[in-house]
Amino acid sequence: MLQVINPATGILIRQYPKMSELSALNILERVAESHDEWRETDFPYRAERMRAAAGVLRGRAGEFAQLMTLEMGKPIAEARSEVEKCAISCEYYADHAERMLAPETANTEAARSYWTYRPLGIVLAVMPWNFPFWQVFRFATPNLMAGNAGVLKHASNVPGCALAIEEIFREANFPHDLFRTLLVDNSQVSGIIGDERVRAITVTGSVAAGKAIAEKAGALAKKTVLELGGSDPCLVLADADLGIATETCAKSRLINSGQSCIAAKRFVVVDAVHDAFVERFVERMNRAKMGDPMRDDTEVGPLARTDLRDALHDQVRRTVEAGARCVLGGEIPERDGAWYPPTVLVDVSPGMPAYGEELFGPVAAVIRVRDEEAAIKVANDTSFGLGAAIFTRDNERGERIARDRLEAGSCFVNALVKSDPRLPFGGIKESGYGRELSDLGIREFVNAKTVWVR
Repeated sequence: MLQVINPATGILIRQYPKMSELSALNILERVAESHDEWRETDFPYRAERMRAAAGVLRGRAGEFAQLMTLEMGKPIAEARSEVEKCAISCEYYADHAERMLAPETANTEAARSYWTYRPLGIVLAVMPWNFPFWQVFRFATPNLMAGNAGVLKHASNVPGCALAIEEIFREANFPHDLFRTLLVDNSQVSGIIGDERVRAITVTGSVAAGKAIAEKAGALAKKTVLELGGSDPCLVLADADLGIATETCAKSRLINSGQSCIAAKRFVVVDAVHDAFVERFVERMNRAKMGDPMRDDTEVGPLARTDLRDALHDQVRRTVEAGARCVLGGEIPERDGAWYPPTVLVDVSPGMPAYGEELFGPVAAVIRVRDEEAAIKVANDTSFGLGAAIFTRDNERGERIARDRLEAGSCFVNALVKSDPRLPFGGIKESGYGRELSDLGIREFVNAKTVWVR
């Protein structure tokens, strides 16, 4: 059984029976049949259905937001924003997919030569719990518009969200089995990847999970896209506007209660402004309201599970034992649920858990450096490469550092790192490979087919 436990209270909400291997294979058969129909539709028809999905999302936004908050503890205001972002993605690809996948001509000795983008087939998505709607729509909207079908293996603590997303596409009158959810556990994923009807796999999750899936898919010559998290740095340079820097850094660290792959986690601050930044940053983190995630004024809710909370606290404890100082938070509250307070660690240095590991919760690691060059070196001193941010009053300088010096897939100047349907999203190093969103994302799982006519 898949158990849903309210992370705010620790109370069991509901149980869902897991699918058998035979049930999962039967669903794949029906998805393949739906795809045979869908791949022959034109872009205007697909766009009509995708805009209808946006309408379903907005029409039931309150219901979906409450479901996310109940299953994984996301503050309700952020949950509503997540639903809206999914709707925006539906409309974006409805408007632009035909242009993105238009045939492209080449000047050769042929009477006509060009390449066209054709759907691959069924794309399996192995998705995490932290953005239970957005992570799924981030893969589903471009792939369905490209003519593919989707099969979702969602995280085991958000099965209600997984089934709701399946229902959204049905309510929008997509073919009944074009997008399906498989309520299976991790041990069953390998068999699904091995099914010949699955042509590609997209994964968002841990480094270990991503590598294991990529190894299985690679042995079968099936393409993968991996987004495997990060330990994003925020560089605060000597000329930074500290008001903007501290507010933005705190927001980036606390978004989704700190459970975001692209949340700022390491705050690399030059010596000239270190003490002033820490004073302001601690004050702002301390003001963040932690409480009932169903309240609109809550900024920090519980973590998604108690085991994740305990693992985060262990990272904090080991970092302090290694010589860092905890100047805010750092203690598990005496209350039911998976709660952890906004926490700030200073004097963090190489070798400490908070320096090299991903902190998936509202814990900030502040690293003091001598100057700009040292800040860039520390920012890149990580096995991850998902996002990075730079704070400076000199936008040209910040852009040059973002473009040429930082090793990450997304680099923002004087702003928090975020995903946007109009921009490519993904990482390098152990943060993964491939891109989602934008023109690049919709072309990941298509056949770029050359056509040559004498």
